[in-house]
Amino acid sequence: MVAQPRCIALVGPFQSGKTALLDALLHRTGAIDRPGRPGTRIGDASAEAKAHAMSVEPCFARVEFLGESFTVVDCPGSVEFAHDLRAVLPFCDAAVVVCEADARKLPALQLVLRELEAIGLPRLLFVNKADAAAGSLRDALALLQPASAVPLLLRQIPLIRDEAAFGFVDLALERAFVYRENAPSEVVALPDGERPHEKASRFTMLERLADHDDALMEDLITEVEPDRDRVFADLARDLRAGHAVSVLFGSAEHGNGVTRLLKALRHEAPGLDATRARLGVAAEGPALAGVMRTQHTGFGGKLSVARVLRGTLHEGETVTGSGGKSGRIAGLTGFAGGVPARVHEAAAGDVAGLARLDGIATGETLATGPALPPSLVALDPPAPVHAVAVRVRERKDDVRLTAALAKVVEEDPSLALETVPELGELRLSGQGEMHLRVAVERLASRFGLGVATERPRVAYRETIRGEAAARARHKKQTGGHGQFADVALSVRPLARGGGFVFEDAVVGGAVPRHYIASVEAGARACTARGPLGFPVVDLAVTLRDGAAHAIDSSDAAFQTATRLALEEALAKAGPVLLEPVLAVTIRAPAGTTARATGLVTGRRGQILGFGACPDWSDWEQLDALIPEAEMADLIVELRSATAGGGRFTARFDHLAEVGGRAAEAAIAGQAVRRAG
Repeated sequence: MVAQPRCIALVGPFQSGKTALLDALLHRTGAIDRPGRPGTRIGDASAEAKAHAMSVEPCFARVEFLGESFTVVDCPGSVEFAHDLRAVLPFCDAAVVVCEADARKLPALQLVLRELEAIGLPRLLFVNKADAAAGSLRDALALLQPASAVPLLLRQIPLIRDEAAFGFVDLALERAFVYRENAPSEVVALPDGERPHEKASRFTMLERLADHDDALMEDLITEVEPDRDRVFADLARDLRAGHAVSVLFGSAEHGNGVTRLLKALRHEAPGLDATRARLGVAAEGPALAGVMRTQHTGFGGKLSVARVLRGTLHEGETVTGSGGKSGRIAGLTGFAGGVPARVHEAAAGDVAGLARLDGIATGETLATGPALPPSLVALDPPAPVHAVAVRVRERKDDVRLTAALAKVVEEDPSLALETVPELGELRLSGQGEMHLRVAVERLASRFGLGVATERPRVAYRETIRGEAAARARHKKQTGGHGQFADVALSVRPLARGGGFVFEDAVVGGAVPRHYIASVEAGARACTARGPLGFPVVDLAVTLRDGAAHAIDSSDAAFQTATRLALEEALAKAGPVLLEPVLAVTIRAPAGTTARATGLVTGRRGQILGFGACPDWSDWEQLDALIPEAEMADLIVELRSATAGGGRFTARFDHLAEVGGRAAEAAIAGQAVRRAG
């Protein structure tokens, strides 16, 4: 029986070498003639990936190895594109975690492993760049174990000469291999000096396997050499059950260790049956698939990349998504060798692009027929941590911009689009500086839109410190009916959050009752812009007295008089600027909290407290209040200060009075914008 195609995700920290490993896998399986260089690899297909020499979206490539088929998904390593990872992983059978024996990258590795642990996806570690990290390879297990909640299982030990790894010893096979450039490793005799180290490391590996194999434990106790087939069966069982994470070595750049990795995946990685069981999908029923990615092209329309979990999908079939929308598959795209090409069907286990399924989103399940399929995964986009205001360079592109941005956000739900009428801004938010830069570049490369960005403005408010009174008369004679209104009012501040209160204290009918509402309307309208140039809040306005003319008074006249009186009263009442302050929770690896604290205090922030993260060992949590005006680029500096691991959430907390240079700059900037 031919095994169903398997799907393997390549994940790992930024710049760990996943895209190079994808090319090495494609080359070793004969899918490409030679591995590419940075910017020319299969995973660097998009213009944005080429420009930045980094993966910015999942890349799918199908390979054949020893009669079996694998779809390998190269996932972005930057934490800014982590939501793409969350959409792909649930529908994969296993993951290869590409990492380095580098303590500085441990926090980023831990973030990746936590994603896999949370959904129970089987995984193994490929310690890359072994040729350049010989000094730390001997201690790789101890170095990397703190990042994993599951025990790591060392499968190989490096052969080191002149501070460089030139091969490895496979502890399961008990054979030594010497690396060859972009070719399978060559079996050699085990160097005599390595035999004691090999014996000790192999025994440690077998002890770990024996934790879940009583027969193997008995063999070890009685010093009976275990059968090799049993060892490999235990390795496969522990991988699939999540009892341990195998650790292999290699160099993607030079094609070292790739064949052993492929063989481990072929013999040990679970298949589609295990993935269906993890997702709760029955083996029988209508064709069913999970959408791993959505992509819009400039001219080809929408493409939904999906893993077929059951049955077979055909071109022209109608499918229904778990969100309730139905659509007809306009075409099918396969990814043999990483090159998209049209196919006519996609069978169980395959990954294919389904054309023109409008209304069906990433993460949805889709099935043939009209019945609503079950939702298998919950994709909750992370809260944005960075934002830019966007505008087209040419006014004629205004209408096209909104439509293009909607498609970019549909591709990547971790982006958010918001219109802020008060500030006249169209605001694009996301997970970091590079995340937003790539989104803007996609507008140009896919939709031909030139877009300018700038730092979002802050929605300042103003209020008053004291009480004041003023009187204003509006009198105008133009022939016929004139305009007349006389208003005397007072203002006083309210507590924060008090809003706007209007009070009528007129006695004796000095202001006719039908004009009281006009005074209130005029007062409310006047609060849209106070003496400092910002909306006025937490204000009480009391109408004290006034006068009217039987013929010349009108609603408009009383609103005008109210505006004149209120402007004078507000100016005399001590106007003060208010800024929004956010409650911010920062999470960072232990040992980096001091640097995070410095970032907060350097941004006029107030530390509320810190302690251990309740659900993350070796991580700490910092609670603070930070003015919104100081939040720009916080995520950039935080990640830099915490080895890429720092993250935060923020929410509006209160408005606070601001003075000094910060207030002067805000007021001056508002005056310039008003004048412009």
